[in-house]
Amino acid sequence: MHELFVALGVVAASIVFVREARRRGALNEQSLATVTGALVGGAIGMRLAGVAESLDLGELWLYGSRSILGGLTGAYVGVLITKKIIKYQGKTGDLFAPAVALGMAIGRIGCHLTEAPGRPTSLPWGVHAPATTPECPACLTGEPMHPSFIYEIVFHLAAFAAIVWASKRLTQPGELFTLYVAAYAAFRFLVEFTRANETVWLDLTRPQWFLLPGLVLLAIRLWYGNRRGYYTPLFARRIQA
Repeated sequence: MHELFVALGVVAASIVFVREARRRGALNEQSLATVTGALVGGAIGMRLAGVAESLDLGELWLYGSRSILGGLTGAYVGVLITKKIIKYQGKTGDLFAPAVALGMAIGRIGCHLTEAPGRPTSLPWGVHAPATTPECPACLTGEPMHPSFIYEIVFHLAAFAAIVWASKRLTQPGELFTLYVAAYAAFRFLVEFTRANETVWLDLTRPQWFLLPGLVLLAIRLWYGNRRGYYTPLFARRIQA
């Protein structure tokens, strides 16, 4: 079930990428090659990220295949390497932004159906999961848990809508992707407090420690973009003639 929704997410993301590339007049062999680079890099990143979860080679495939952060990082590196190989200078981040957002929303449905939802909660929207769910003590005791993957699905759908809206206003290439990555990094850091992931130090999980350096770099990048006026069109009111 998990793999099915991941596959559906990849298909949806590919369709959105092609449609966005065609709309921007950037649909060509080079831009499509970057999609291949993203898929290959994402697959490798997912597997390598499994090392952070388990050093047992028998479990590496399972854990690696579910590491979203590892997959995204690998996909980004894959695109960079592909562009370097084919000597493509065009910006592709804005093509990937809506595609990744929608693909992530669909893929997380599989996570919600197969993985431990989150930490126990007394909130009225707490959910239950079967006792057979792997690595889920609260499932065994029948405690309600945070629907952490539902939180992510809602975030990515909202991000997809926001990206579509902002794409008609932002003119600086690459900024849509920058804003999406920054928003997701901050959201993922916060939502980790509701996830069932193991804490390793200072009550933070591995994904949170992975995200911390990136959050600092993204904050600097957003500050730079704001100083340059890249995001001014988002706040300027349009005057109709």
